[in-house]
Amino acid sequence: MSKQYQSFKVYGLDCIEEVNIIKKALSKKIAADSMQFDLLNGKLSIDNQNVSEKEIITLIKKVGLKAITWDEHITESQNISFLTKYSRLITTLLSGVFIIFAYLYHSINHGFVHAFIGDESISQTVPLISQASYLIAILFGSWFVLPKAISAIKRLDADMNLLMLIAITGAIIIGQLFEAAVVSFLFAFSLLLESWSVANARSAITKLMKLTPDTALVYCYHDKQFEEKPLAEINIGKTLLIKPGQRIALDGIILKGNSYINQAPITGESIPVEKTIGDQVFAGSINGNSAIEIKTTSTAENSSIAKIIQAIEHAQSKRSKAEKWVDKFAKIYTPTMIFLAIIIATIPPFLLNESWLKWGYEALVILVIACPCALVISTPISIVSSLAKAARNGILIKGGEFIEIPAKLKAIAFDKTGTLTQGNPSITEIIITQNYSQQQLITIAASLESSVDHPIAKAILDYAKNNNITFTQATTTEVLGGKGVIGKVNESSFWLGNHAFAHEKQLCNNEDLHAQAIKLANNGQTLIFIGSDENIIGIIAIQDMIKNNVNNALKQLKKLGINQTIMLTGDNTATAQSIATQAGIDKFYAELLPQDKVTKVEELANKYENIAMVGDGINDAPALARSNLGIAMGTIGNDIAIETADIALMSDDIAKLPWLIKHSKKTLKIIKQNITFAIAIKAIFISLAITDLATLWMAIAADMGATLIVIINSLRLLK
Repeated sequence: MSKQYQSFKVYGLDCIEEVNIIKKALSKKIAADSMQFDLLNGKLSIDNQNVSEKEIITLIKKVGLKAITWDEHITESQNISFLTKYSRLITTLLSGVFIIFAYLYHSINHGFVHAFIGDESISQTVPLISQASYLIAILFGSWFVLPKAISAIKRLDADMNLLMLIAITGAIIIGQLFEAAVVSFLFAFSLLLESWSVANARSAITKLMKLTPDTALVYCYHDKQFEEKPLAEINIGKTLLIKPGQRIALDGIILKGNSYINQAPITGESIPVEKTIGDQVFAGSINGNSAIEIKTTSTAENSSIAKIIQAIEHAQSKRSKAEKWVDKFAKIYTPTMIFLAIIIATIPPFLLNESWLKWGYEALVILVIACPCALVISTPISIVSSLAKAARNGILIKGGEFIEIPAKLKAIAFDKTGTLTQGNPSITEIIITQNYSQQQLITIAASLESSVDHPIAKAILDYAKNNNITFTQATTTEVLGGKGVIGKVNESSFWLGNHAFAHEKQLCNNEDLHAQAIKLANNGQTLIFIGSDENIIGIIAIQDMIKNNVNNALKQLKKLGINQTIMLTGDNTATAQSIATQAGIDKFYAELLPQDKVTKVEELANKYENIAMVGDGINDAPALARSNLGIAMGTIGNDIAIETADIALMSDDIAKLPWLIKHSKKTLKIIKQNITFAIAIKAIFISLAITDLATLWMAIAADMGATLIVIINSLRLLK
């Protein structure tokens, strides 16, 4: 049963700072793990029906934030008032304008230099009009800071808003109106930059949302023609006309026509894929040179592209280790800086009889440079940008915690079928051992496999259909996981399975048959034995060719630091050896049952510390779950795989794996650069403040500059 969420639009929710504030505000009523935050859309979702929406909105308002009940349309610019949309920009600009006016007016009477660095008392140096203008500038610059700072005081929580309020208030008290105004303006500007950076990252996601058109041509049976309708009004089972060059509006099955479909916006595949009647197409893909008609298999809310976007939004709540570390560091760092500022403001005057004004000023500089804005934003923007870039390349990463792992991998385990091989096995040889014809053998095999969902079963069923061999579903069938299937065909008992299953039945006593089986297996063919209770009646050899780019992809993985590549398969040892050799796999484990794969992954995880398991996300779901990182391939249109995997590759292109690891390494590198740079700037300016070489406006300018550099560095991940 799916969870029912109360959802809210929270204006100004674009930083982990606001997340922590809201969590504390709601903590007495709602558990932290019941809250989900979508920073891209400023959305708060709460899994709690015991607290009314009105009460939640009121609690959020008390901490200086505005919340309203979520509506899908409120994220669209045309539904947001001008003042709401640009309020942060307007107040920041007004703050800057009043500073310029006050400074220019002051300069007319006292000169530019004096107006800039004068340190006499307010009444002696600054005209009343300039004083009033500076105070108005401070008010506008602190417009979004003041409510949060007051809330921080009530919560006894020393956050960056409180730091700024103390610094600005202190500067006013000691007569530094100009610096107080500049600090408030620059801090507001840094918050504006932060908001802009989130919007920039958000645009990368909203581009995915725009991949589908707003309307589609739907066949109306009463008029017997296609009519244009909004996607919201189109249900499952409707017939759509997709013209050449148009984007496909909804997931569906082709009913009429064939065309080349460009799936690059969804899967990242550069080459269009040929699709014909019966093939599945996905919303957001682009139709090629021929018109097609499709039967819809999804609505706008649950199409493949919609689910990808939803998964990205939910991924933000799964924070990376770096994000968690920064959050913990900031919680200790901010109170420590306040304590340091108090010491600097009091110890020299008390013990050394120094000037209270001088050291009070230095303490304010410490408070300003202590603002953790650049540090706090250093990781989230990188993570969001990284998620967006990966999604645009057909890779869905389920959270920040999974972005870092690929960079640290030392080994990767692969399933064979559909991962290393093409996943479209076909029958290459049929061996008859008893008084049965090839047609009879295929009839028995197809009857047994007709209720089984597996690539091997598909190969047998396709062969039967292509050769017009009729069959009926076997009765009293029993599927034995990893072994085979038993059942009755025309009231006679038969079984079908792998070589190990035939050995288990103690029927492998024909030396000629054994020699033929070994020869086929050594050529990389999978052997399916069919038998009765007394004898093996035949063998079907099936081959699944390895993917063309497997060798190159595995070589790239080696260069990226993957020391061991391992194949896990239920196939026989000889076939596994052949496939492993062709692919360039370092090690393989064959004849594994599904539960054996789980055990083997656990062993490998203990041995290599960081290991990924790559499979289809369905048959390998337990093994994927036990690895450090579960990666599912070819998941487009596959809800189970997207749900199961930590990372889902929309296409089955194994070349996406090296790209993923490079992307992870780049993300981790940028996060480390951001954190190191932000902390280094703090350390330098704290030293300058203690040695009386830094001013308030220099400190906030340095913090703003650090924030800007961190943002620009993070947004490189979108390129």
